[in-house]
Amino acid sequence: MEGEGNSRQTLGKRGEDIACEMLRGMGHTILERNWRIGHLEIDIISFDPDGIHFVEVKTRRQSIQAPPQESVDRAKQSRIIKAARSFLRTSKGLPYGNHECHFDIMAITFKGDTWTHEWFPQAYIPIYL
Repeated sequence: MEGEGNSRQTLGKRGEDIACEMLRGMGHTILERNWRIGHLEIDIISFDPDGIHFVEVKTRRQSIQAPPQESVDRAKQSRIIKAARSFLRTSKGLPYGNHECHFDIMAITFKGDTWTHEWFPQAYIPIYL
């Protein structure tokens, strides 16, 4: 990652680029990146034969911190679920409304110029009360 700067935004974008490459390699079609409505955002929205995927990408430099996926707490999950509901009500989302919805996490960890990834399909399941 040398020459790319050290900003969180640069690191995050690189992580999302890698996540998109990984998803495409698994047969996903990327529908949206950084989809926003108000203050809510979904990093990646993709589709594959199993359904529509709302993917939160967590990117970190290797450190002694907790693994990246652990930062997707209950409050973050709630915001992603609200955003997903909103997306499915849009003209772009309506065609996918009858498909299975998956809430996934892709964790990207950089160590110098190399990286590793961990894919957590169906990392959490929304409970509707």
